[in-house]
Amino acid sequence: MVLNEISIQNKHTKKKIRNSNKVISSYGEQVSRKYIERINIIKKSNNIDELIAMRTLRCHPLKGADKGKWSIKLTGFMRLIFTLQGEKLEIVKIEEVSKHYDD
Repeated sequence: MVLNEISIQNKHTKKKIRNSNKVISSYGEQVSRKYIERINIIKKSNNIDELIAMRTLRCHPLKGADKGKWSIKLTGFMRLIFTLQGEKLEIVKIEEVSKHYDD
């Protein structure tokens, strides 16, 4: 099993993640559950291609001002936005959880 280092860049997201009640009150139970599930999937993945191959995640690179970031579907329009360092997901930085209307 590959354990990837994960850090959270967004200060608001970091504060919420430290307290599970804040996560649920901010994002709702379903999004919070998916967030934790997706983090665990990232931790177990060997590389970005494994995440892309999981079609239900809709993992893809973002464009425009967000170029260099990646998106994974949580629920509906909610996305987990992250960046990578290294091709083997050696370090993953969670940028934010956001509503994403146009990828």
